[in-house]
Amino acid sequence: MEAQTGGDAGVFDKPRMSTPSPSPRLGFCGAVFIMLKSALGAGLLSFPWAFSRAGGVHTAVTVEMFSLVFLVSGLVILGYSSSISGQSTYQAVVGHLCGPAIGKLCELCFVLNVFMICVAFLVILADQLKKLSISIYELITDSAGNAMPYHWYTDQRFTLFLVCLFVILPLSIPKEIWIQKYTSALGTVAATYLTVAIVVRYYTRTVPEVHLSPSYNTGMGFWASIFNVIPTICFGFQCHECCVAVYSSLGNKKLSNWVIISLLSMFICLVIYTLTGIYGYLTFGRNVAADVLMSYSGDDVLMIIARLLFGVSIITIYPIALLLGRLVIQDPLLRHRETESYETCIRVALTAVWIIITLLIALFVPDISKVISIIGGISAFFIFVFPGLCLIFAMQSQPMSARLRWILIAWGMITILFGTFIFGQSTFFAIMQVFHKL
Repeated sequence: MEAQTGGDAGVFDKPRMSTPSPSPRLGFCGAVFIMLKSALGAGLLSFPWAFSRAGGVHTAVTVEMFSLVFLVSGLVILGYSSSISGQSTYQAVVGHLCGPAIGKLCELCFVLNVFMICVAFLVILADQLKKLSISIYELITDSAGNAMPYHWYTDQRFTLFLVCLFVILPLSIPKEIWIQKYTSALGTVAATYLTVAIVVRYYTRTVPEVHLSPSYNTGMGFWASIFNVIPTICFGFQCHECCVAVYSSLGNKKLSNWVIISLLSMFICLVIYTLTGIYGYLTFGRNVAADVLMSYSGDDVLMIIARLLFGVSIITIYPIALLLGRLVIQDPLLRHRETESYETCIRVALTAVWIIITLLIALFVPDISKVISIIGGISAFFIFVFPGLCLIFAMQSQPMSARLRWILIAWGMITILFGTFIFGQSTFFAIMQVFHKL
């Protein structure tokens, strides 16, 4: 049988066993688009700040290119793991290949990661509401220069509460977030528009240019500056949680096809993130905000449109992230009792509690850089650690040459060690930042 033959070529060219999926199948372009939609999100706003923290353009781009090897590797490993396990979700693949204990750890990390992503969404949404409110105040300032008086109901935090109550909550309660099919392109449009706007504003700005050397002294050591940018890269390029579902829906499940999809998706992300990081950093230098849109003036029409696009995109994506986390928590609660009324009560209660807690954290931790440091650390599990574990466990049973098996096991160990280091480093710096502010 072909599945039992050895050799390096077979690992990359023949489709492995997989469970049949309903038609229609997902095509090449559709897979690339979904991967882009998953990766191009809130992390884009922080790339100019990450370039500043890295010490300049050259260092940041070098770290990006180095990280891209591991990012693409993780996607390829997860596609391969899905093909040999026949599972269609990230958690199921890890649980099947690595055992129930590691599977439970994966579920815990998955919920925590999605939860913190929801916090980041609300922090960014609050930032955009704050900047929009400033624009409104400037527009209604009277001729004497007297701005509209401050009231509690004009505070952006109260507006964020209203958005959560009357928009996000109703969109999050249903079992399936049907609105996604109408807003699937919004995140990509918002990301592309933001990048174009930042490049255009750099070349059309009227303020004096910010003269920057290729790198500058951030006050930290060289390696500390490099590792400062990695959590933002992990947060920005993160699409690994959905890649298993994308692979399992492909019509052509050859791993060579999946490798091309992964490479193309990450390359497009690299171009968009790098352009945003370079031109945002060159515009503001070391003074760039952690949310780059906060660095632009409130009356900039290009950036007002960008804020509106990103705000609407976040409002529609938040329910999707909530749904993914809620399903993991909800399944054990429904295992022994599965009536319609009980399921509805559990779903509504989990949704309400999730939104309340993420809203409170977003209000009391308004700095997006702290949230990204935590998310970047957790993301290291999904980008490096779990794919490395899946590769090592898969090599125990898959037929191939001994030399290739040991090479792949060694690579799996390298990704695990690298991911563990990134998690420890980013989490440590996030905690130190919190204590430094106290």
